[in-house]
Amino acid sequence: MKKLDNFSNCLSILKNADFKLAETNDIYRTGIIGQFNLSFELAWKALQEIMRLHGVQGSDPGSPREILQLAYKVGFINDSSVWLLMLKKRNTSVHIYNEAEIDEMIMLIRDSFLPAFTDLEKTLQCKLAEAESDWD
Repeated sequence: MKKLDNFSNCLSILKNADFKLAETNDIYRTGIIGQFNLSFELAWKALQEIMRLHGVQGSDPGSPREILQLAYKVGFINDSSVWLLMLKKRNTSVHIYNEAEIDEMIMLIRDSFLPAFTDLEKTLQCKLAEAESDWD
């Protein structure tokens, strides 16, 4: 599935980021935050698509917040607080102007958001396989 493939490819780039280099290189820091934003967008869209395949009611229309809340409710994600924080940080990341906020964002991406993305990727791969086996 194209949306899941796009998310996986983008996540792979983020997983390979050198967070040590990000401590001293401003362009690299900006790149990690940009890659996080792209990964988030692709994550919720892949999530929405796979919930549709599973016939989850309410997954057709929806904002990222609605999709994340629905995914938590039906068990596609297991930590809604991390995902809602991710949504908030994605929405405010273009307005980060000071080093302390950038440092916090980089730390959140490394320590909280990357593991959540990785868990989602595994879940979506399993859920896609389930949906495809139902078609056979």
